[in-house]
Amino acid sequence: MNVIDWLVLFFALAAIVAYGVYKTRDSRSMEVYLRGDGTLKWWMIGISIMATQASAITFLSTPGQAIEDGMRFIQFYFGLPLAMIIISAFFAPVYYKLNVLTAYEYLEQRFDLKTRALTALLFLLLRGLSAGITIFAPSLVLSTVLHWPVEAATLLIGTLVMIYSVSGGSKAVSLTQRLQLTIVMFGMLLAGIIAYSRLPENLGFLETVKIAGHLGKLNMINFLPADAAQHLPPGVPSVDQLTWAQKADLVLKDRFNIWSGLIASVFLFLSYFGTDQSQVGRYLGGKNLAESRLGLMFNGLLKIPMQFIILFIGVLVFVFYLFHQPPVYHNQVLYERALNTSARAQFLLFEQQFDSLFRLKQQAVNGLVQAVESNNEVEINRKRQLVKSLELQEKQLREDVKAEIARVFPNAKVQDRDYIFLNFVLNHLPHGVIGLLLAVMFLAAMSSVAGELSALASTTSVDFYKRLVVKNASARHYLVASKSFSVLWTVLAVLFAILASFAENLIQFVNIVGSLFYGTILGVFITAFFIRYVQGTAVFVAAIAAELIVLYCYRFTDIAFLLYNIIGCAAVVILGVTIQWIINVNEKAGQGRPS
Repeated sequence: MNVIDWLVLFFALAAIVAYGVYKTRDSRSMEVYLRGDGTLKWWMIGISIMATQASAITFLSTPGQAIEDGMRFIQFYFGLPLAMIIISAFFAPVYYKLNVLTAYEYLEQRFDLKTRALTALLFLLLRGLSAGITIFAPSLVLSTVLHWPVEAATLLIGTLVMIYSVSGGSKAVSLTQRLQLTIVMFGMLLAGIIAYSRLPENLGFLETVKIAGHLGKLNMINFLPADAAQHLPPGVPSVDQLTWAQKADLVLKDRFNIWSGLIASVFLFLSYFGTDQSQVGRYLGGKNLAESRLGLMFNGLLKIPMQFIILFIGVLVFVFYLFHQPPVYHNQVLYERALNTSARAQFLLFEQQFDSLFRLKQQAVNGLVQAVESNNEVEINRKRQLVKSLELQEKQLREDVKAEIARVFPNAKVQDRDYIFLNFVLNHLPHGVIGLLLAVMFLAAMSSVAGELSALASTTSVDFYKRLVVKNASARHYLVASKSFSVLWTVLAVLFAILASFAENLIQFVNIVGSLFYGTILGVFITAFFIRYVQGTAVFVAAIAAELIVLYCYRFTDIAFLLYNIIGCAAVVILGVTIQWIINVNEKAGQGRPS
């Protein structure tokens, strides 16, 4: 990075903070602070919803995931439009009719205080953990790349978010997210355009797409796991000869396929957008119910193309690295430290082997390009198999490098997927654009964290402080309390990010954390909306039991995490109905006894 990059980076960050503070300097009540002034239009609501969901992890990990695993992650979002329709039809009207500040206020009116408090507590646990992860991910990666202490990067993000979110509340979050998402998408598109422009001149766009497709990176729809052939039971020679039960077992253990996208993800999105205050708070700030519904549908229709673009940018970077040699290990700062140890000779040997493999692969890739241009199917298949064989050798060599780094630095996080896109940005983009893309990472983190902190503050203020601690104070008192809770949750999230040590695969870890709680929360709301027979005590006990079941599945089974959402939701509904029936039977039996 040079002076231009630093100027672009800090100007973008300072401009966002100043804009948020200036536009929302007149929030004078808790209602306006937590929900906004009710002037947001549908497109602003839609952008705010998308920006809250799209954290820095999305823009750090998703391109790297496409490079390593193709575009099948897009299936995760196929259930989103259906979830938006259900929320628009059933959830949003109830929230507007009751004029609630948080989604959990409704639960007390429908059930009782203990059910409201339990569900709000589950949300606080979920979103508090997620806020720490959301800050931690970009802080870890950017601090390593920029040679900053991780504490410094974490404090910078937390401080900047706190300034405008505490100052202006929910409206500040929504207004700044509009600008943040615009810069983020512009920067990502620019990176994709530059990656494509650096490809060989004889390689047109259509040929680029064909090369990526032949090498398995356009796998947007799959009914079985991509590696199903590697998990065949003994005596079964091919995937086609698997029984339905065997295929179902493979699907249940696979994280991203058409079934999880169309079924399991619907439950996750219903929970996230219908019951998570970080999202409910975004569309409750709409001008009216119609604007909120349009905003939800805008998000449902635009989110899939946005994820497609981000994944496709990763595919373009993959094709770019077919013609420009990548490093043997993408976390260059950690790799340079490893080179300065006694294992230097071994790492240099790995580099030599990697150089030789890349030259062989490049020859095979050039042959594949010629075969594609001549439309020679026989030669295409032959060259494709050769390229894939060399890719497997490269993958094994990279694993050997990671194993050696882990031996030299036992506590180091050796997973380098999150560094692939950043490494491309830092080494292959012009100055100024580098600063912009790094600003994109910070802005994405700030946008998502701001939405989460706003939701944490509103839930703490409304569902606990105002309801249980101080019930009849002045509007000024509750406004100050809400801002204080914003500061408190920011500090806790920053501390959690600094002290935490998360799993290596951050984007999956975020989704796993959500799936541990969302199913139970959704089950409570589904019961509230559609099963009038069930009352507070029954759903309260059912929710506790369902959460224990989900935690058991996570700890002791290998069920794909998306299915936790179905399991938790179904458990609450089934157990709630069963427990209510038992309660009713006992009450009738008690009434029938002689006094």
